[in-house]
Amino acid sequence: QVQLVESGGGLVQSGGSLRLSCVVSGRIFSESSMDWYRQAPGQERELVAHITTGGSKNYADSVKGRFTISRDNAKNTMYLQMNSLKPEDTAVYYCHAVHRRVVNVEGATATREYWGQGTLVTVSS
Repeated sequence: QVQLVESGGGLVQSGGSLRLSCVVSGRIFSESSMDWYRQAPGQERELVAHITTGGSKNYADSVKGRFTISRDNAKNTMYLQMNSLKPEDTAVYYCHAVHRRVVNVEGATATREYWGQGTLVTVSS
């Protein structure tokens, strides 16, 4: 059974740092592209950062230069290092996995998505 478990959220002052972790069980991690999303109160969930199976990274404009996404396939863990935090970064942060696997000899693939339960990050001004 696949599970995504986030940790590392908490309360921090503006300008501070936090590191979020997402541990993935179920032996899909190395075959999955991974994302961090966040959802602020009253707002839609938004993509924060993305990392491919090969390690290519993309970021939302609002966090470029402040956040760094990484992954450790040996530990089945993804990270989000968040520096220079701002009050507008306050949100529940979610871990998301997209697992794509080949299902037949013709190379057809099947995709499944998984979400964690989220971890709350609160940045005080």
